[in-house]
Amino acid sequence: MAGTPVLSVGRARLTPDNPFAEPSPLPFGAPRFDRIRDEHYGPAIEEGIRRHLAEVDAIAHQAAAPTFENTIVALEQSGRLLSRVVKVFDAITSANTNEYLQEVQAETAPRRAAHYDAVYLDDTLFARVDTIYRQRAALGLTQEEHYLVERYHEEFVRAGARLSAADKTRLRALNEEESTLTTEFQNRLLAATKAGAVVIDDVSELDGLRDAEIAAAAEAARDRGLDVRWVLPLQNTTQQPMLQSLRRSDVRRRLFEASVHRADRAGEYDTRGLIARLAGLRAERAALLGYPSAAAHVLEDQMAKTPDAAAKLLSDVGRAAAAKARHEAEKIHEVVQRSGGDALEPWDWQYFAEQVRQAEYDLDESQIQPYFAVDRVLHDGVFYAAALLYGLAFKARNDIPVYHPDVCAFEVFDADGSSLALLYSDLFKRDNKSGGAWMDTFVDQSDLLGTKTVVFMVANFSKPAPGRQALLTFDEVTTVFHEFGHALHGMLADSQYPTLSGTAVPRDFVEFPSQFNEHWALDPLVVANYARHYVTGEPMPAALIDRIKKARTFNQGFALTEYIKAAVIDMAWHTLPESGVPLDAARFETYALERSGLPLPAVPPRYHSTYFAHIWIGGYAAGYYAYLWAEVLDHDAYAWFLERGGLTRENGQRFRDMILSKGGTEEPAAMYRAFRGRDPRIDPLLAERGLEHAPTDF
Repeated sequence: MAGTPVLSVGRARLTPDNPFAEPSPLPFGAPRFDRIRDEHYGPAIEEGIRRHLAEVDAIAHQAAAPTFENTIVALEQSGRLLSRVVKVFDAITSANTNEYLQEVQAETAPRRAAHYDAVYLDDTLFARVDTIYRQRAALGLTQEEHYLVERYHEEFVRAGARLSAADKTRLRALNEEESTLTTEFQNRLLAATKAGAVVIDDVSELDGLRDAEIAAAAEAARDRGLDVRWVLPLQNTTQQPMLQSLRRSDVRRRLFEASVHRADRAGEYDTRGLIARLAGLRAERAALLGYPSAAAHVLEDQMAKTPDAAAKLLSDVGRAAAAKARHEAEKIHEVVQRSGGDALEPWDWQYFAEQVRQAEYDLDESQIQPYFAVDRVLHDGVFYAAALLYGLAFKARNDIPVYHPDVCAFEVFDADGSSLALLYSDLFKRDNKSGGAWMDTFVDQSDLLGTKTVVFMVANFSKPAPGRQALLTFDEVTTVFHEFGHALHGMLADSQYPTLSGTAVPRDFVEFPSQFNEHWALDPLVVANYARHYVTGEPMPAALIDRIKKARTFNQGFALTEYIKAAVIDMAWHTLPESGVPLDAARFETYALERSGLPLPAVPPRYHSTYFAHIWIGGYAAGYYAYLWAEVLDHDAYAWFLERGGLTRENGQRFRDMILSKGGTEEPAAMYRAFRGRDPRIDPLLAERGLEHAPTDF
């Protein structure tokens, strides 16, 4: 990006009028978005780093012998300013960024990486942690304290604490370079996605879209200064929502190819060189740390433990998914031929699949969406289910400042009426917002720090034209329930220590609560409460709800195969040896998919490498398999609920007490086993997906 950096690291100073200088006086310590300006972040980050280093140095070099209190607890209490500003900064640069913030991000990213290396590679500090770790059995620690000591020791070792001085120097360089590249990838992909939007000059090309969708496309064009035109913005995935409705194949192809090629052509949006270098430095770092691949390093502390275990699940389920996808393709191809077409192209799949669904289940999206107004889905669906399961209540807090007018804030109350958490909801797409949907926190719950959760959830639903309702597809309804499941994991946390609070669990466990929460979207009590026509208020007819339920296994071969293809691509990049990084991403993907037995050209990966934000910047490197791993858990847990009466307060309380509240205070497999009474079984997942000839062990 052109221009002089807005921040000179090392000279920035935190002034008393900076909103980050002191803890926020707002309820729950919520960020003071009414006062925070872009120029406040840089100085606060720099001062946060300086203070944290001073605190850590004092812990490492104190004269007293190492104890749990003066070392581990002291580390938990350190870095408060840095955490306060970084949590807000990272949220805003993902959900509401601008060029100024991107420059701050680019300049501070390597400083932050160097800072955390300075902590984890400090020999004196690690010696204290190692002493406590070796003495932990004799210290009279609680279970949570014992687990915290093990977590700290593991994090130091995995971060390189035992490396030689020379290897630590090299590791620092790799980590700083990665932080720079991931920031560049994020900003380049955001620009590529915006630039890749399809501009329509003739409204007839939008044949098949609803009036509200056409109006939203016109509003998107006006936002870009393109009057008398229409814009179809890109979502983060390969397939685009409009592909199932657009009648003209040439327009579908334009939209699909704009999506696929948004970041793989020479020029300012090209990410191919970035991802090749990221894969290379991750492989080099893994080798430096003594692992055969980046995936081996990443998965060591996950539930899967090894790349082979993750790959086996992908392969076993992938074969069944691909078989189902081939059967689906045969049916869809018949419709293509009857319409005068020939081959089934990837940009045509969703369009003709929708016709098959209408024929087989008498169901189409235009019937469904009028019953899924976004506010009703959130208030009368998501919040209502949480009330039934966990006794929660929600109150809009219009007095809490937010970072964008689209954002809404809610105070969350527990069953006894006590104030539990603060929740922000940010659901509509913006050009300056990263793609996809996610949840994170501004403040983590911790009894030690006396803090409660301040959580936010983000999505990218199409924003309606002014005066119109935002109507969701059922997939989007599921997304709201999913992200709120993550939010529950944070809001219901009940941990002493912030390191173990809420969603601070392995990647292949963190998706369990979120995917589990999706099940309540079609629960009879819940769906009857929120699925009402946005004009008449009439409830969705029971026959239509039944058709939605019956259609749940429709197109699941496609959906699961496109996901598994992406997970295979992720694992392929991160199992490369140090010297084996390819230069041609497209050819590498083709090779990886052919080797996995999943070529199926009509079913493209959910993400191609060049815009696969999950694995390059989203923390899912060698971890995209986690959604499938966690899906085994979520369906098995839901089966437990059904065995015991379904959605009841008693069942919800058990799930809250034994899963949601515990965060990372226990080993996940043991936590699940205690809740379920046994290890998870894969059968419920296979039944839910409508799969056959798949393994029954897990």
